[in-house]
This record gives sequence, structure tokens and C-alpha cells, in this order.
Amino acid sequence: MSYKYRIPLFPLGIVLYPGEQTLLHIYEPRYREMVAYCLEKEEPFGIVWSHNGKVAEVGCTAQIDRVLRRYDDGRLDIQVTGHERFYMREAFNDRPYLMVAPAFFDEPLEIPTHYLQQRVIAQHMRLLELAKRTVRPSMYENAHQLSYVIAPNAGLTARQKQELLELVSENRRLEFLIQHLEAFIPRLEQEEQLRLKIQSNGHLKDFPPEEL
Repeated sequence: MSYKYRIPLFPLGIVLYPGEQTLLHIYEPRYREMVAYCLEKEEPFGIVWSHNGKVAEVGCTAQIDRVLRRYDDGRLDIQVTGHERFYMREAFNDRPYLMVAPAFFDEPLEIPTHYLQQRVIAQHMRLLELAKRTVRPSMYENAHQLSYVIAPNAGLTARQKQELLELVSENRRLEFLIQHLEAFIPRLEQEEQLRLKIQSNGHLKDFPPEEL
């Protein structure tokens, strides 16, 4: 079976979430061609996590917000925003880069549990404090899917981020984050106590970079 709607596929060593912004440096000729195609057609491409030669089957579409810089040799820097999760139904090799027919997820009709939301917000704020980051309660307000706001800076490994991306329920994603943070924060608290004892400087080494 062949599907009419196709999007370019960009395997990367990152996991992108709906609503998340990230910067990409495009240098391979085939992906420069892919970006040119998406800009011309005003269409997204799909980002999927690639690790050890294997590509995840579930990814997130990325819409190009703007081109930040074009280099003389054809490379470019772009800013993208994640939109919809998808899984690949069929792949096509008729271009220098892969094209796939995506199928999109339908979130179940559920109201996120208030207790889960408040619990994960409290944990995340503590995590930001330990990482010497600015705590902004406003970042959690009016979040349609709170899990996607917290997950990019929750100390998750790439594999854990992919696992969360594949969960089809907001409550399940919140429970996943709570379980992770319940184990992760005590380790960071111990590291912080050790840092204070030896009067060292710097951020906690295993916390991810500042959000864009």
C-alpha cells in the first residue's frame, strides 16, 4: 500500500517533543536539500531518535520557524518547533533523504490528574533549584500537555525521553516523570551536598543544558 501524504525524515541523536523548540545546524548536502524542500513547500519534516545505527519508529514533526544563518558553503542554522507525534507506516527511498508516510497519534480523552500535575511541578522546581536555574512558575501555567514542558529539562536520558514520547496518555507521562524524579533528585541533592563540602563551583554535570 502506498500513502499520498509523506514527510521528510531526519534521524538525529535527540528526541523532540510537541511544543519544544530547538536549534539545528544543517550541514549534510542531503539534509540541506531537505530543508530547502520544506521551506519551499512550507511543510514539516519528522525528527526521529537515532542511536547505534537504529532508528526509532515514533518521532515528532518539526516545523521550521526561521532560518537563523546561512553559511557561504551552504550550511545553515535553523530553529524548529515540535508539533505532532507520529509513527512511520511506510518509508520511501526516491530522494537523497528518506520520506515516510506518517500516522498520527490520538490522545485519549482524559483530564490530567491534578495531584499528578502538582506533584511533578513541585519536583521539577526543586530540580531547577539544584541545577542553579531560574524557577519560573509561569512556565507551568496553561500548559496543554505539562509533561512536554517538563520532560526536556528533567534529567532524562535520550532513551527515557523516547520512552516518554511513545506513551499515549498524559497521566501516564506524568507518572513516568514523577517516578524518574523521585529517584533522580536525591542523587542530585547528594551531589550538591558534596559540592558544598569541597567548595567547588559550577552546575550539576548531569543536568541538561538550559532550555532555549
